[in-house]
Amino acid sequence: MAPAGPPPYRFAANASPPVTAALPAVRRLTLTDFRCYDWLRLDVEPSSVVLTGPNGAGKTNVLEALSLLTPGRGLRTARLGEITRHGAASGAWAVAATLDTDSGPVTLGSGLVGGAEGAGGPDRRVVRVNGETARGQTELGRHVGALWLVPAMDGLFRDGASGRRRFLDRLVQALDPDHAGRCAAHAHALRERSRLLREGRGTSSWLDALEDTLARYGVAIAAARQDLVGRLSAALAEAVGPFPRATMTLDGAVETALARRPALAVEDWLRDSMAATRASDADGGGGTAIGPHRTDLLVRHAGRDLPAAQCSTGEQKAVLIALILAHARVVATARGGAPLLLLDEVVAHLDAERRAALAATLAGLGAQAWLTGTDVALFESFAGQAQFLRLADGNLVD
Repeated sequence: MAPAGPPPYRFAANASPPVTAALPAVRRLTLTDFRCYDWLRLDVEPSSVVLTGPNGAGKTNVLEALSLLTPGRGLRTARLGEITRHGAASGAWAVAATLDTDSGPVTLGSGLVGGAEGAGGPDRRVVRVNGETARGQTELGRHVGALWLVPAMDGLFRDGASGRRRFLDRLVQALDPDHAGRCAAHAHALRERSRLLREGRGTSSWLDALEDTLARYGVAIAAARQDLVGRLSAALAEAVGPFPRATMTLDGAVETALARRPALAVEDWLRDSMAATRASDADGGGGTAIGPHRTDLLVRHAGRDLPAAQCSTGEQKAVLIALILAHARVVATARGGAPLLLLDEVVAHLDAERRAALAATLAGLGAQAWLTGTDVALFESFAGQAQFLRLADGNLVD
C-alpha cells in the first residue's frame, strides 16, 4: 500500500498591518544538563533580550536551547547526545519554556530523556506541550517559530546548496509548521528508495509506492518554497534603510515545472521521471537525481546586481540580515506574530547606523529577539527597548 500523501497545501491568508505586540514571547526558560549548564532559569519580559559576557560564557548555548523549541536539530544541527552537559549523572538533557501567545500561556518542552520514560531509548527526542507528550516535533511549530543567524552561516552563499536548502526550509517552516513534516516524510522516502536501489532488491510495486510518495510530497515542498520566495521577494523589494535590497529565485526542476503546469500534472511528471531513472540512479549509488532535494536558492545583492556569493563578507552578512528582517515581517503579517529571532554575535559586524536600524526594525516588528555579544557597548541602540542579562561560566551574573 502506498504511504499516505501530504495534507492539502495552504498558507494563512494575508492580513494587514503586522501586529506590534511581542507575541509569541518567551517568559521563562529553564535548562537542565544542557551544554555548560547543570541548571539555569531565566525569567524575562516579552521585549528583546541581550545576552552579554566573555567568550565561553554560554550565550550561544541559550540561543541553541531556544532553537530546539522548534522542529529540527537546532542552530548547531547537533546530535542529541552531544548536547548533554559533560559530567551529567545521566545522558539526559531538557529545555522548557513558558511563552505568551495570542491564545494564552503555553509551556513547551524538548529534550533527551533516558530510562523507561524515554519510550524510544536514549537517542529519541521527547517533545511536550503543556505537560503532555506530543506526537512529534511539528507540534512545536504550531506554537512558535524561530529564525537564527549565527557565525557558522557566514559562508551560506558561498558554500554548497544543501545549507541554503536548510535555510530556505526553516523560513518556510516558520510560516507553515506542517512543512517540517513534509520534509521529514520526503527525506524518509528518499532514504528508502536509495536503499532499495543500492541493494538491488526493490520490487516495482515497492518503488512505485515510494515514488508516488516522493512525487506528492516533493511537489508540496516545492510549492511551499515558491510561495515563500514570492512573499519574501515582495517584502525585500519594499525594504528601506541601510540594509541592502536582495532578490531571490529558486533553481530546481520541480519549481520550474510548477511555474508552467498544474501541481497534479507536475506530480505525474515527477513520478514518471523517477521511474525512468531507476537504473541510472542505482548505478550512481542509489541517489535520486530529480526532486526538491536538488533545488538551490539563488540570492543577489540588488543594489550591486551581483550574486551574494561574490559580495564582500560584510555585504553578505547585511544581505542575510535583510532577508531575516523581511521574513519576520512576512510571518508577522501571515500568522499574526513575528517569530523569535536568535541573533548570535550579529551586531559586532555592523556599523553604528546599521546597529541603530536593526534595533528600530526589531522594535517595529514587535519580535522578541535574543541577541548575544561580548561588548555591551555595541548594544547602545537597544537601551530602553531590551533587557540586558550577563552570563559568565555557565551562570547568570547579577
